[in-house]
Amino acid sequence: MPDSLDHLRDRLREFAGSRDWEQFHTPKNLAMALTVEVAEVVEHLQWLTGEASCDLPERERAAVAEEIGDVLIYLTRLADRLHIDPVAAAHAKIRVNAAKYPADRVRGSAAKYTEYEAE
Repeated sequence: MPDSLDHLRDRLREFAGSRDWEQFHTPKNLAMALTVEVAEVVEHLQWLTGEASCDLPERERAAVAEEIGDVLIYLTRLADRLHIDPVAAAHAKIRVNAAKYPADRVRGSAAKYTEYEAE
């Protein structure tokens, strides 16, 4: 399937390999680059109201989409270099969060699990 995460990972391996960039794509460097790209997403949204952030003008939405592409690229490269399946990691984290945040206890609340854990 051409649009799978595995396909993206393989394209990124080839892209970096053909440019001899593997030497720069250490987990440390990729994590740092990922942080920068996430900050660039935030930069587009930081002074907006919550409502305005849901209804971006097309030009701004396109700019955010480009930054999200960068985030996914660096996250995919980081996971690849660390031999982590990001989809499996996400499913595992959802299971952990389901235990921390049971729907019947947290529905409608943004509180952290430690705020209701002792109840």
